[in-house]
Amino acid sequence: MLYFDVVTIFPEMFEAVTRHGITRRALEEGGFDFRAWNPRDFVSDPHRTVDDRPYGGGPGMVMIPGPLESCIDAAVARQQAAGVARPQVVLLSPQGERFTDAVARQMAQSPGLVLLAGRYEGVDERLIARRVDREISIGDYVLSGGELPAMVMLDAIVRLLPGSLNDAESATQDSFSDGLLDWPHYTRPEEWQGERVPDVLLSGNHAAIAKWRRKQALARTLARRPDLLEGRALSKEDAKLLDEVRREQQMQEQQ
Repeated sequence: MLYFDVVTIFPEMFEAVTRHGITRRALEEGGFDFRAWNPRDFVSDPHRTVDDRPYGGGPGMVMIPGPLESCIDAAVARQQAAGVARPQVVLLSPQGERFTDAVARQMAQSPGLVLLAGRYEGVDERLIARRVDREISIGDYVLSGGELPAMVMLDAIVRLLPGSLNDAESATQDSFSDGLLDWPHYTRPEEWQGERVPDVLLSGNHAAIAKWRRKQALARTLARRPDLLEGRALSKEDAKLLDEVRREQQMQEQQ
């Protein structure tokens, strides 16, 4: 079981992942364990203050380190009591490394994660240096806080855990699972708004279907995310399919 603890001033936001969809089912079936900690519960002043003005001036507020460390201590103690020797503390931050499928798979192997969802202008740097093991960003943009990135991470990681998906093969066929974008998907009816499902998908020829899907994945990756193909060691079959894709694209451009 993977243990998740989240430090957040908005614990109710995480009902989006604990009460709905695949993550709800995985939680109920014991695939992972979850608890949220509010730093406001670890302060004694009447206003439950968890932020203050930044030294040096400037706009916004900065999260105070003390309440955050108390939350981290509580979360770590909970996981250690459950048998997790050393939970990894992760700060969701625009300054962090990019969250990818590879990072999600790596974290899915961890027994315990403590996710720190910052707010305001950020978190006191001393707390980061003292307690944070890793900083993660879900993209090159700024959000109001770390809650949404934490939920994105949690969802991406949980779907990789054994038993989370009805069909275990689903996780291996998703986009990025092998470094490529996913192929196009179709379902009933066979014809809709004048467009038919590709004949190969109706053929029952599994080898032909597999080849078509692989070629489509390569074509889509080349068109939308060519950076994923740069420096990639392709198998002979993939290299052949990619050459076909490029030739077909050149023919279309010439028409």
